[in-house]
Amino acid sequence: METYLVFVDAVNNSNKFWSAKVEGSSLTVEWGRVGYNSQKKVHSLLSHQQAVFKFHNLVAEKKSKGYRESQPQMDGDGSISDIRRAIQLLNAIRLAVANRNFSDSYILALNEYLKIVPTPLGMQIDPYRVYRTVADIDYQQELLNSLLATPAPQVAAVAVGHVPEAAEPKVVSLKTISKNFWRHL
Repeated sequence: METYLVFVDAVNNSNKFWSAKVEGSSLTVEWGRVGYNSQKKVHSLLSHQQAVFKFHNLVAEKKSKGYRESQPQMDGDGSISDIRRAIQLLNAIRLAVANRNFSDSYILALNEYLKIVPTPLGMQIDPYRVYRTVADIDYQQELLNSLLATPAPQVAAVAVGHVPEAAEPKVVSLKTISKNFWRHL
């Protein structure tokens, strides 16, 4: 049992993640600024049930503070809708950057985008300079569109007495996308 949560508020310089994982009677919690070294704490509890209970309590506490479920990597069908949503948000951000109109709707789109695609933005975030040009946004969209073009793993038909080779599912790290994007600037 595990979760990965993010909290983004670009105007107030907040770009954080929090993750938790239950293994046996241990609960490991990791947190920090996206793209930076994290802190980690391991809670050793008396039973798996206590670890799960603490996990749910901490997740509820973080969500009540505005954290949202996200993922450090994209895989499977659930991620396709996230990629498509991220592309829609980039279209809204693109329009704002093209027109140099950084209204509240731009900030909302930027915050929502960064919740879907956690991106290291440095220690001081200037929300009006995250994307400096339309070309920066186009490059990010190109990377996201390449994820949609990546074929999903195929399920092989199994013949009687035949053991198929294990297929490695394609997983694309959001961290890799972000690093590639920021190298581009």
